[in-house]
Amino acid sequence: MRRNRRVKIVATLGPASQNEETMRRLFEAGADVFRVNMSHASHETLSDIHAIVRKLEAEFSRPIGILVDLQGPKLRIGKFESGSIRLTEGDILTFVRREAIGGLGRVHLPHPEIFKSVEAGHTLLLDDGKFKLRIVEASDVRIDAEVMTSGLLGSRKGISLPDTILPLDSLTEKDRADVEHAMSLGVAWIALSFVQRAEDIAEARKLSRGRSAIMAKIEKPSALNQLKEIVDLADAIMVARGDLGVELPVEKVPGIQKQIIRTARNAGKPVVIATQMLESMIFAPIPTRAEVSDVATAVFEGADAVMLSAESAVGKYPVEAVATMDRVAIEVERDPLYEAIIHAQRIDPEATGADAISAAARTVAETLNLSAIICYTASGATSLRAARERPHQPILALTPIPTTARKLSVVWGLHCVLTDDPRDLDDMVAKASRIAYQEGFALPGQRVIISAGVPLGTPGATNMLRIAFVGDETEEF
Repeated sequence: MRRNRRVKIVATLGPASQNEETMRRLFEAGADVFRVNMSHASHETLSDIHAIVRKLEAEFSRPIGILVDLQGPKLRIGKFESGSIRLTEGDILTFVRREAIGGLGRVHLPHPEIFKSVEAGHTLLLDDGKFKLRIVEASDVRIDAEVMTSGLLGSRKGISLPDTILPLDSLTEKDRADVEHAMSLGVAWIALSFVQRAEDIAEARKLSRGRSAIMAKIEKPSALNQLKEIVDLADAIMVARGDLGVELPVEKVPGIQKQIIRTARNAGKPVVIATQMLESMIFAPIPTRAEVSDVATAVFEGADAVMLSAESAVGKYPVEAVATMDRVAIEVERDPLYEAIIHAQRIDPEATGADAISAAARTVAETLNLSAIICYTASGATSLRAARERPHQPILALTPIPTTARKLSVVWGLHCVLTDDPRDLDDMVAKASRIAYQEGFALPGQRVIISAGVPLGTPGATNMLRIAFVGDETEEF
């Protein structure tokens, strides 16, 4: 099954969609990767989803990625005696460590690390940002904060601290158990929540031991201060706009989205745009025009993937949401301005042989109007370099390793095919030409360009280009 677009679609599974028939329809409609939110899924649910995905892979002869999204630390206030308290602008609300039922201007806060980290002048946000408070005074046992937003605050609501770096591991005990289970199944991607600094990625990588790729979710303002370092350590980036929009002024989020996309593309790392892309389709069969424009903007910017959350997990129209996103992406990529915008953001290659070869492959393919760029890849590095160039031609990624193919399912422009390693260079050319024809990327007599690392199977050693006719004749470049 060949997609008619280069950007990929990530569909979140949930009660509305995590059954075999709906997942089959989601894949047929355009889903390339299935996301499982471990805030709401059990290990048994993940195992069931994994089994269905592998069945669909065999049915459609296409690698399909699974993204396990970890819950991360959850910071919440305690309970109120009456279930809620009224906050009035200008009042002082006191947070205390001592376990007690809150009320009368006092709130139990069962997180000692918050008391140790906050300072006067820092901001506290409660209930997904509905209430804003400014800290007046803080100690190890008490925080006094001025209320800046009036309203009724309920028990056990979430608390966010946009100005504060907390001494918390991004991985909780639950997350560690979830990671181990996901990796025992062979899941390709782990999404790491609550990333505050580059060290959080290093910790997750130690736990993964190379078994799964790590996608860092950028949802904390503190992560933006170390964005380049986080991008360098992670395998991919997710722009978690919902949480960013809680902890930052909402008007800043579009610019930050562009900044993150550019940084990830500079590093050759896949970047996923997430949250509320087609939010109205939770309840409606068609999106708003603004939502369509939001998806289109991400595609124009060269994001690797766009993601559906509640739309496909709990919405009334999960298949229609994926199909709508698919149509929008196809239309954007056909737009006369699309190529010019993508090319304007093209990144200069790094001063390495592998990057120079990948840049040359794109230049040759466009100059000679070749039918496709074909990459032999073991680790995925060769294909990632090819995608970083954002070429006009389609990219076929040929790999003998199922995990690599599944990992690449989130990457812009890649059509992944599982195939054995070629015996020698002649077999490499013949196999690549045959697959290009079988997959519908080239006709007999047309030419393709092939990149690979020699000796074959050497990770990251892209050092060869070859132009080949789809047929018996080849010519070396």
